[in-house]
Amino acid sequence: MCSYNRVNNSYGCANSKTQNGLLKTELGFQGAITSDWGALHAGVATSLAGLDMVMPNSDLWGNELVKAVRNGSIPEGRLNDMATRIIASWYQMKQDQGFPEPGVGIAPDLTKPHRIIDARNVSSRNVLLDGAIEGHVLLKNINSALPLKEPKILSIFGYSARSPDQWNYASNSGIGAWTFGGESAYEGRDIIAGFAGVVDADFTQIAPNGTLFSGGGSGSVTPASVIAPYDALAQRAYYDGTALMWDFYSPDPDVVSGSDACLVIVNAFASEGFDRPGIRDDFTDGLIRHVADRCNNTIVIFHNAGIRLVDQWVDHPNVTALMFAHLPGEASGRALVSLLYGETNPSGKLPYTVARNESDYGHLLSPDLPEGRFEKFPQSNFSEEGVYIDYRHFDAKNITPRYEFGFGLSYTTFNFSELSITMNPETNRDEFPTGPIREGGQTDLWDVVATVNATVTNTGAVDGAEVAQLYVGIPGAPVRQLRGFEKPFLNASTSATVSFALNRRDLSVWDVVVQKWALRRGEYRVYVGSSSRQLPLRGVLTV
Repeated sequence: MCSYNRVNNSYGCANSKTQNGLLKTELGFQGAITSDWGALHAGVATSLAGLDMVMPNSDLWGNELVKAVRNGSIPEGRLNDMATRIIASWYQMKQDQGFPEPGVGIAPDLTKPHRIIDARNVSSRNVLLDGAIEGHVLLKNINSALPLKEPKILSIFGYSARSPDQWNYASNSGIGAWTFGGESAYEGRDIIAGFAGVVDADFTQIAPNGTLFSGGGSGSVTPASVIAPYDALAQRAYYDGTALMWDFYSPDPDVVSGSDACLVIVNAFASEGFDRPGIRDDFTDGLIRHVADRCNNTIVIFHNAGIRLVDQWVDHPNVTALMFAHLPGEASGRALVSLLYGETNPSGKLPYTVARNESDYGHLLSPDLPEGRFEKFPQSNFSEEGVYIDYRHFDAKNITPRYEFGFGLSYTTFNFSELSITMNPETNRDEFPTGPIREGGQTDLWDVVATVNATVTNTGAVDGAEVAQLYVGIPGAPVRQLRGFEKPFLNASTSATVSFALNRRDLSVWDVVVQKWALRRGEYRVYVGSSSRQLPLRGVLTV
């Protein structure tokens, strides 16, 4: 799909360099390119630039495309190429070989009689639950706060603990289920403003109207039902004989002094359509500090669509545990309870770096606004950061993060040992690849240059999984770049060997003059460990 934004001041759907040059030639892409909704700004130009199919909301193609072919503005061969690429996907997905009959789309008005198609598969429930569990990342756990052990009194606070007040169809085009994932937000206000192109709206940073289980816009999901954290916690409390106290609304709730634990369940919202206005908010930080001042076992859970700063309260002596739940979907509550009570062992890792302050990210948090002489065509210049984003930025600037990329705790401990690096003598190590182009690029980019092995041992008393991460330092490039990860599940006191194959592409850098991936000569530093900053195994391979 071609983008809304321009690339070097040429609209994505009319950019021949990216579509014909990079995608269809350099990467050998054989499929079709389609426009995003409303991303078509020219007719003939987009066709010649490589666009193959347009979303059905533009009058620049259709009959106009027919005219352009007939008058010779667009070669007939280009039209044949469009059709071939589109139809090829039919055969690629084997839709010509007993493919199931397509289902029926959702009815325009659900208040009227309509045919119901139930496409759910009960086997998907475990997939959804496992995905939710593995998406949780445990970041702090002191004083044996977790797992919980049949607390007598459990207090629950925070706006993301309960289900949204509304989960229903809205026949008058109001905000209901299936509406951009805005059920938990301010009745979809922010999402609607964002899609309307309002760049200076007072966008919120939280979804205060109930638990956050998905992002907004095209990143939203519509589960048939939602099990919010409170729902699952109440069921567990019933069987354990736990007394529950809760307050989902107050910024300064009363806290029962005898609570064995206090859960503060909050969120950080984001959506397609607008930029996140920040990476922390005063309301949520104040709520957490208020509870922590009154409860000596405060456990914080965030449903967060991305990075969220925690330094306003994470070092509070009464904040004993912190978990980033991210966007867990319909199994949100079941997954959280499973982890809080130790039925499953946390194994998630951060896919980003959590800094101590906003300034640690440099200029990356500031959007490039349409203003001044760029009001009609806003500009973003990426030459300042280049490839030095996230952990590579923190490494280059020697900034100590609060929680580094790849970090995540477990209820057990792991040890790494026995690093070995084996070179493949049969792989061509010329500076540039010479193979033919197939889908993905030149074929020899994927030839294995070396294999890295290591041993991971569960040294604790609890069964669990660990993500072994491989980082490589390429000469003249960032000091460390993630090049592989494996996640073995290990019973207590057992070990497993993890293996990483390093291909030419993994070890290459882009040569801007030759316009190819170049294999540098010299020593490549190899690191294996549990995060981008915890890398006990270190070695060298020479090219």
